[in-house]
Amino acid sequence: MSMRLRHLLLLSGMLAVLPSCSSVNLNPFVSDSAERARGPQNATEYVCEGKGHFYVRMLNNGNDAWLIYPDHEVNLPKTAGDNRYNSGAITLVINGDATTLNDGEKIAYTNCKPQKAEK
Repeated sequence: MSMRLRHLLLLSGMLAVLPSCSSVNLNPFVSDSAERARGPQNATEYVCEGKGHFYVRMLNNGNDAWLIYPDHEVNLPKTAGDNRYNSGAITLVINGDATTLNDGEKIAYTNCKPQKAEK
């Protein structure tokens, strides 16, 4: 057997057992730590009637509300009202314990209450 073929077989064998090594993590998005943050940093969670929830991060000295959904994020610029943010079909009105979010026909959250940040 040639030296080159031996090296190739040895390398193939090593690569075959690599996935069985529990100490090797090839996915940078998975952590071994069980502890996870509850929500995005510097964002307020709002919990609404019907147990819907979303996160908002205020930016640009309160002139933009960054709406954070579980699968995407949207910037909502402030409109004429002091507490109204709008971008197309999405309207967020921040009004304490009566905050509302309307995202067209898909989502309509009412009586949303800001949650206290956990320390």
